[in-house]
Amino acid sequence: MVLDTVRRLIAPLTRTRLFRRIGPVLLPPVERVLARLSGGRVQLSGLLVPSLVLHTVGARSGEPRDTFLMYTPDGEGRAIVAGTSFAQERHPAWTYNLMAHPDAAITVRGRRLAVRATRIPDDARDAAWARIERQWPGYRGYERDSGRTVRLFLLQPVRAD
Repeated sequence: MVLDTVRRLIAPLTRTRLFRRIGPVLLPPVERVLARLSGGRVQLSGLLVPSLVLHTVGARSGEPRDTFLMYTPDGEGRAIVAGTSFAQERHPAWTYNLMAHPDAAITVRGRRLAVRATRIPDDARDAAWARIERQWPGYRGYERDSGRTVRLFLLQPVRAD
């Protein structure tokens, strides 16, 4: 109840031009410092919404890449992630990485899991956005404001054989 109220108060602030300008510059370094200090167990964004670190392989470079993201549980042990990139005009690099290399990993509260990423198909996008917006009201506004169709991915844990 308290968390939902805080989310509803803070969510509109995250849709302002100022936040969209400073968020991509300020938040990633803060997240990296917190992750280093906490051994990956604490994320700033995780104080309000479920958050993870996505570990991908660069689409062109082949180098390891880490990205701090909000995720939405889908209720079946999977995670939905949205490539909103603070409503910027371009898709975030991590979405290209997942399309080139769908086998990735995530770290949630210090626990690393192997995952396979699949794009959420067009006919399932509205349902995915509805689930996301129950968690963070107005989040789909980033898609509208960016002028592009945001890439949505489902991250499915995979078993190590």
